[in-house]
Amino acid sequence: MRVNCVGAIIMDAAGRLLLVKRGHPPGMGLWSVPGGRLEAGESDEAGLRREVLEETGLRVEVGALAGLVERPGPGGVTYVIRDYLATVTGGTAAAGDDAAELRWCAPGDLARLPLTEGLLDALTGWGVLPA
Repeated sequence: MRVNCVGAIIMDAAGRLLLVKRGHPPGMGLWSVPGGRLEAGESDEAGLRREVLEETGLRVEVGALAGLVERPGPGGVTYVIRDYLATVTGGTAAAGDDAAELRWCAPGDLARLPLTEGLLDALTGWGVLPA
């Protein structure tokens, strides 16, 4: 079974990436970009705005698709994750919903964090982060 998911690549004016620490499986305890599963009938844009607001308290404008990854999940599930560039338009940053913590990270700090599998390679490969 394939499960459609979205993720938000949000950078601040200093070039730092917004990451959330997953509070629940899959990826519990690992850092990733905010996002999650789409609800039935939900567009990528609507789902991304909802997930970012639930996890970070921030409202965003959804930009271009940065890339797509497929990740195995439990019970033969495949997560199909479309990551979009996004820009903060309002709200107050605070971890919520499935996020245990959130932080803004400089690209050079990412290698020192326990990230979800393949995140750093994907962001670098898509040209979002410097190689």
